[in-house]
Amino acid sequence: MASEYTLMDPICLVENQNNQLTVNPTALEILDKISQPVVVVAIAGLYRTGKSYLMNRLAGKNHGFRLGSTVRSETKGIWIWCVPHPSKPNHTLVLLDTEGLGDVEKDDPKNDLWIFALAVLLSSMFVYNSMGSINHQALEQLHYVTELTKLIRAKSSPSSSEIEDSAEFASFFPDFVWVVRDFTLDLKLDGHAVTEDEYLEKALKLVPDEDPQIQKSNMPRECIRKFFPRRKCFVFEHPTNDKKVLHYVEEMSENQLEWNFQEQSKNFCQYILTHARTKTLREEIIVTGIGLGTLAKAYVDAINSGAVPCLENTVTTLAEQENSVAVQKAADHYSEQMAQRVSFPTDTLQELLDLHAACEREAIAIFMERSFNDDNQVFQKKLMETITMKKEYFLLQNEEASGKYCQAQLKQLSEPLMESISRGTFSVPDGYKLYLEAMDKLEQSYNMVPRKGVKAHEVLQSFVQSQAATKESILQADKALTAEEKALEAERAKNQEAEKEQELLRQKQKEQQEKLDAQDKSFQEHLVQLKEKIRRQSESRLREQERILEHKQKILEELLIEGFENESEKMKKEINQLKEEIQETENIWPSIFIELFYMAASVLLEHSLTQ
Repeated sequence: MASEYTLMDPICLVENQNNQLTVNPTALEILDKISQPVVVVAIAGLYRTGKSYLMNRLAGKNHGFRLGSTVRSETKGIWIWCVPHPSKPNHTLVLLDTEGLGDVEKDDPKNDLWIFALAVLLSSMFVYNSMGSINHQALEQLHYVTELTKLIRAKSSPSSSEIEDSAEFASFFPDFVWVVRDFTLDLKLDGHAVTEDEYLEKALKLVPDEDPQIQKSNMPRECIRKFFPRRKCFVFEHPTNDKKVLHYVEEMSENQLEWNFQEQSKNFCQYILTHARTKTLREEIIVTGIGLGTLAKAYVDAINSGAVPCLENTVTTLAEQENSVAVQKAADHYSEQMAQRVSFPTDTLQELLDLHAACEREAIAIFMERSFNDDNQVFQKKLMETITMKKEYFLLQNEEASGKYCQAQLKQLSEPLMESISRGTFSVPDGYKLYLEAMDKLEQSYNMVPRKGVKAHEVLQSFVQSQAATKESILQADKALTAEEKALEAERAKNQEAEKEQELLRQKQKEQQEKLDAQDKSFQEHLVQLKEKIRRQSESRLREQERILEHKQKILEELLIEGFENESEKMKKEINQLKEEIQETENIWPSIFIELFYMAASVLLEHSLTQ
């Protein structure tokens, strides 16, 4: 449960000291304990604009992230607060509060860019906090968004350009929320009332003007429209008209704040908690707390190495970790379910194999749900091998339990026979006949014992063989039989023994075939679920591509209306390239399935030969 990992207080996730970014190991340890999906809300903006207050409200607290009352930025680096999500069961709400941008005391302004970029990369909803109104100055202050193409790469290919990378950003980037604080204007355009969202979209329209300042403010407009398909705006009035009290907002009760501010704050929190999505990567790869820690470390390590963080490489890094976890979770589920469902010894081998098949099917489903980017089925093969080993262990346990149970039952049932032999009961005329009747009665009693399991015949056969010398001795000592009758009886006994040996061999061959059939069924189950997973991934990828295509076509329409021909041509190229990728996605499934079939067949043959 997420509540187990709730932080009483926020903790620094990414420290920014002496212009060096480092990931706090303690924060990573906390994230490593969160196996639930995470909803990540990050906030960024100029320092001393009340960002921390909003994040505390989202956590349902007045205190938490520090609110400073001076001109100094209180939040250094990125701070994290993990709380149970109030409306999404089995999800953890992760709040990221970033240090204020534009702090004049910073030696290296590039750190602001990295903090901004990390907030975008780690979040599923990104909140930008500004003051006053959305005007040219506010847009120029948001120049960080225009630098993202230089700070981040989408693809690992050396030949990919900034333009090609930026075309992919919409697939990775979070939803965008612009919060305007201390808003004093009327929400009207051309004399008509407008919504907050309409106000934002109007402010993001490109202005056809050659003035350098206008062009400068056009750049973040273009980037926001291009990189963030989902956008939302909130405006907040002053929380209080008393400037003396303003510095202590976190200590004030709700009813001490202006009523409009209270309503605006509630609407903001309700929207974020309702609409902020689970953090995912491309193709709806769900990120857990563990995965979020991996992402943070991978991005910061790339930054510190002087490299440009690559989203594709990060997905690969995350996949290796998550796929290892997926194998472990699936294997653990198999072991737990088998231990719960199997009562040793099972009546037949097939009973155990059927339970194995059911538990394995569930385990494969767990692996398929959690794993991704396992292109060469490396981790799926590992799961196959792990479950095969565990199955063999359960088979061995079943055989041992059956053997011990059968031996115990046979020992108890044979005690009267053993006592009769010791007393010489069969050392009389017709003693051999009496002995055969006693043995027949013993076998009938033994056969009536329920759920003896897979070793029933073998244990009985072993007991009969152990009695061979006694049986022969009684036969030869029986004075009621002639020599010829003894010879015939010995031959008959020999034939019966051979028949029982053949019966035991047939049983073992049957069980071996059942094992082979179960192994084949196992691989077929892997194949079926893998095929279904790839189909879902293909559909998911197609939906994502079509969503981005719709977004780009909307941008193209806006650019044409606004008269930006050069930008329109660039967007047309992006649209045509995306259409080609969509066509490839639609056509690639048959070839993938054929490749998958041969891969599975190869693995099946390999495992069959090693059994």
